[in-house]
Amino acid sequence: MGETAGDRSAATGPAGAVWTPASWRELPAAQPPGWPDPDAVASVLAELASEPPLVFAGEARTLTRSLGNVVAGNAFVLQAGDCAESFSDQAADQIRDKLRVILQMAVVLTYGAGVPVVKLGRIAGQYAKPRSSPTERVGDVEMNSFRGHIVNDDAPIPSARVPDPRRMLAAYHRSASTLNLLRAFTKGGFADLSQVHAWNQEFVATSAEGRRYEAIAEEIDRTLRFMRACGVDLSAGAPIQQVDFYTSHEALLLDYEEALTRRDSLTGRYYDCSAHMLWIGERTRQLDGAHVEFLSGVGNPIGVKLGPSTDPAEVIELCERLNPEREPGRLALIARLGISKVTTVLPGLVRAVRDAGHPVVWECDPMHGNTFTAEGGRKTRHFDDVLGEIRGFFAVHRAEGTWPGGVHVELTGDDVTECLGGVEDILEEQLPLRYTTTCDPRLNARQSIDLAFRVAELLRA
Repeated sequence: MGETAGDRSAATGPAGAVWTPASWRELPAAQPPGWPDPDAVASVLAELASEPPLVFAGEARTLTRSLGNVVAGNAFVLQAGDCAESFSDQAADQIRDKLRVILQMAVVLTYGAGVPVVKLGRIAGQYAKPRSSPTERVGDVEMNSFRGHIVNDDAPIPSARVPDPRRMLAAYHRSASTLNLLRAFTKGGFADLSQVHAWNQEFVATSAEGRRYEAIAEEIDRTLRFMRACGVDLSAGAPIQQVDFYTSHEALLLDYEEALTRRDSLTGRYYDCSAHMLWIGERTRQLDGAHVEFLSGVGNPIGVKLGPSTDPAEVIELCERLNPEREPGRLALIARLGISKVTTVLPGLVRAVRDAGHPVVWECDPMHGNTFTAEGGRKTRHFDDVLGEIRGFFAVHRAEGTWPGGVHVELTGDDVTECLGGVEDILEEQLPLRYTTTCDPRLNARQSIDLAFRVAELLRA
């Protein structure tokens, strides 16, 4: 990759302006972690800057090309994974089960869309979370809000909530371990197409609701039989069984992102080597802010979350700032509008971007706009609202003649009870049974596969 982030020599960003990995420091940064000891932060960042990259520039460029196919309507994106990864949930089985669900969903969506599915995990780095308030009250005690395990601990005691910069090192090493497993699984036979389809057939066969998808499952089965009859090698270890799987996370903690930014020796461009793709959140997309400045200069594909208050003119400015060269696959716009607003807010955004000629990937995040607090005090989402927002997203793109490029969902491979409804019809009184998220509620494995089949129906329509 060439030099480390410690080299501050100027680079040329997408707009031709002078940019360095540290130029964001001259601008206001939303959601600051509140590190108490600057010297400790400097020591950690120096150590991170000397570590090997987690991903490579060539991988990020390959992902950009794949997302360019999405822009053209020739591919679909499945971006999925944990709301906030936990330091305590890093067992190989948990990583495997999460990947298994994403692979199952991808097979179903590939059949429904009739085009390749770009598999993009919220994994191997999704350790930071934005919060609506810097503090929270637990009982009679006010303490720092939990900002993700890369910053502090979720234990509800003041001492655990003190930001600790050494957690950035822990996040780096856990991300490296997770990436190692993901690469082994996706290239070592775990992604066997026949096996993944067998898992989906098991889902279809084990519930009355799942059996509504028997026709789709049988059609996929016929396709696999046809491929074998044509001499296509579907055995484990064959090239067709090795899938490309990419990582992504919110670029919230800019200290960490800067320390893992490297200049590519082939192109001379800087890449954030903490993940293949980074995104800017709803709370940090200020045009004059540090997060937009930082991501404007890295070569990775990037995303921006768009909430219901987003103005079409603001979106055009973000497109101009983040992708002035209008490179297909460079920029994804991720709408998180809620079921009640998707059909009223999204059309204006889509028209503005389309009419301005910006080549973007449109994704639907149907989770964040549909969160509410149940009677017991736990945050949750209802499966019907999640599906309803996706339906609205598809309807808008159909009406505007644009391609609904993908979905962005929070899920786990564990059998949790965090979101209501779905194939198992989880009720509010069942939420406490297996509610384990460190932040927002996630779809469990069966709900996720149920959603994939329903999105496949929308794609086929």
